[in-house]
Amino acid sequence: MAAEGYGFLGLGIMGLAMAKNLLKLGVPLTVWNRSADKCDPLVELGATAAKTPAEVVLKSKITFAMLADPAVALTVALGPGGVVEAITPGKSYVDMSTVDADTSMTISKAITLKGGRFLEGPVSGSKKPAEDGQLVILAAGDESLYHDAAAPFDVMGKKSFFLGEIGNGAKMKLVVNMVMGSMMTAFSEGLSLAEKAGLKQTDLLDVLDLGAIANPMFKLKGPSVIKGSFPPAFPLKHQQKDMRLALALGDEVAQTMPVAAAANEVFKKARNLGHGDNDFSAVYKAISESS
Repeated sequence: MAAEGYGFLGLGIMGLAMAKNLLKLGVPLTVWNRSADKCDPLVELGATAAKTPAEVVLKSKITFAMLADPAVALTVALGPGGVVEAITPGKSYVDMSTVDADTSMTISKAITLKGGRFLEGPVSGSKKPAEDGQLVILAAGDESLYHDAAAPFDVMGKKSFFLGEIGNGAKMKLVVNMVMGSMMTAFSEGLSLAEKAGLKQTDLLDVLDLGAIANPMFKLKGPSVIKGSFPPAFPLKHQQKDMRLALALGDEVAQTMPVAAAANEVFKKARNLGHGDNDFSAVYKAISESS
């Protein structure tokens, strides 16, 4: 079968939304997920489900992936029935998962050794931006593939960056998520402190929104945090994984990271309290319920 369409691997919260947007391009889309039933909504919209990542690559000119963590990214790329099995010259792979730079480099070497092209393209954004095609794409690797992926990137994101050599996209994403996790932890401390000091948390949201530290995340997450509602736009277990990877990057470059390290401990506590599958804003529970 001629490779003329696109492929997508990993149909979780983010991947499903991103793959749906790829269908807007009007070209064939082949999809795969470890839990095959997650392919069904896309098949109903016109996509074709495959049994293995390799089968997706065989049917696609560019295959995209959005996977849970480095271990899964490596298994999907290098394991039995994986991406590398089907890579030949003319095939391209774009891994949009949030992983460490070493993982990206390992996958890149395996792809390029077989004559394929590789690009890492982690994204900044969660469920709603993914659904709306408003992600920020942080790409690095093969620059020709970056340009060839322009149309898919345009329907999945509002802006894409080419950051140079493999690893730079992964590093940028970890820095962004480290800042986000640290901010959410400080925000949670502020909300909890306000309540325990006899202040209205809604008043705090209004005051923050009018000042120099106003930002979309506080405005978006604040009301649901106050209500105790944490539907997973970005699961807390993934945020904690990113904090851990960012701290490891800090170790590599001898960067002091006391704020991120403290925030990571709070995210670990929240996971231990059973909030791993809730939105990352559920880190508030680890703070508000502490003695």
